[in-house]
Amino acid sequence: MAGEQRVLNALDAAKPQSYHFTTIIISGMGFFTDAYDMFCISLVTKLLGRIYYHVDGAENLGSLPPIVSVAVNGVALCGTLAGQLFFRWLGDKLGRKKVYDMTLMLMVVCSIGYELSFGRTPQSVMSTLCFFRFWLGVGIVFDMQGFRISVGGVFAIIVPSAFKIMFEASSYEVDTLRSTVSVPGHWFTLAFIDKMGREICHPMGFFFMTVFMFEMVIPYDHWTHNDNRIGFVITYLLTFFFANFGPNATTFVIPTQIFPARLRSTCRGISTASRKLSAIVGSFGFLYLARNKDKSRQMQGTLQSLG
Repeated sequence: MAGEQRVLNALDAAKPQSYHFTTIIISGMGFFTDAYDMFCISLVTKLLGRIYYHVDGAENLGSLPPIVSVAVNGVALCGTLAGQLFFRWLGDKLGRKKVYDMTLMLMVVCSIGYELSFGRTPQSVMSTLCFFRFWLGVGIVFDMQGFRISVGGVFAIIVPSAFKIMFEASSYEVDTLRSTVSVPGHWFTLAFIDKMGREICHPMGFFFMTVFMFEMVIPYDHWTHNDNRIGFVITYLLTFFFANFGPNATTFVIPTQIFPARLRSTCRGISTASRKLSAIVGSFGFLYLARNKDKSRQMQGTLQSLG
């Protein structure tokens, strides 16, 4: 134990070398691709609705039924919950490098599978998509979120623009503002976390998130008026900014510093799984709370989901 501590102290005291940057790039790119595959789905769910649930002649361009939308977005969270607990524990048993390679292969196979999304009907395509996204979530390791958000937003802008130039067809607008606004928060964390300290950034982010959420909720009727929409959007974006200039970054940093090395992977898995559990409750719970109160409309949406 003492020898291991001496090695860690030597690494901490060493000046930045090419080895450090090589390690950051190699491990970071794995995290980047994981996070990109995990989160880019939120930018294309509208397009999935237009492609697979559009009815010719209907005024509505088509959208995913609520059950399908939540399943597509939330099923990977369920896989992540299981994967974090299992693979993080396995990392302390077999070694993190071996488990990293295992999850990398799982991610590659499932990424190819869900991007192909084979099937003859919308229901079969969505089922295939959800199946592979679940197993993708099992192998997911989160990090480099600022980079994946920016790249996801850039691709969401470039790809539709390219199709608009190449093909004469009406374009479908995808709102990337909510996603791309998170990027400055991560960069602010990168710039100030060592100067301000983790202990300040962490509660500061929670504090301002709470302030802006109350600002949106308490005078909600005020924000429903069309003239006040700009103020609502600004408040909404500030909530995301401080989420990433705070807990959405520090919760990845603090565990690596406070957990003992021999149990670090397992403990990190438990803490990450706790976050995913709350995300699952929010995703599926919101579907229940936002359901249409009209029973006939609920049944219509369910039948549409099942085909």
